Amino acid sequence: MSAFHLAQINTARLRAPLEDPSMAEFAAGLTLMNELADRSPGFVWRMRGENGDGTIAAPTDPGRIYTLSVWESPEHLRAYAYQSEHLDYLRRRREWFHPHGHQAALVMWWIPAGEVPTLRQGISRLGRLRAQGPTPDAFTFRELFPAPVPAA
Repeated sequence: MSAFHLAQINTARLRAPLEDPSMAEFAAGLTLMNELADRSPGFVWRMRGENGDGTIAAPTDPGRIYTLSVWESPEHLRAYAYQSEHLDYLRRRREWFHPHGHQAALVMWWIPAGEVPTLRQGISRLGRLRAQGPTPDAFTFRELFPAPVPAA
């Protein structure tokens, strides 16, 4: 077992409130996607949110949601995101979310195994990625950084 796990946060700006009929398929899919993540190889933890659905509204903007999770490796997260039924929902993101433009919507970073990241930490890492580009402290699938070497 690795001494480090991969934390990730992603964000989206909703086209309408989750209760709006135009968001019904997305809202219904939250439970399915969370159940899929929970049983996916390499899944460690996810923030549940107020409704238990895995989405957390932005503290200052209820139209922005976040998901925060921890995985054993980038390969496990990639398999869930791009090689499972999750991809079908990902392909439909433009129906439910406003485009991000050139701003990063996902950031990853390494944490000691057993540590639980906070929403504040994730938002901070996303801001760091947007301001500085990929670094070992905030990166994306396009430029991965290896897990730190454990101290001897």
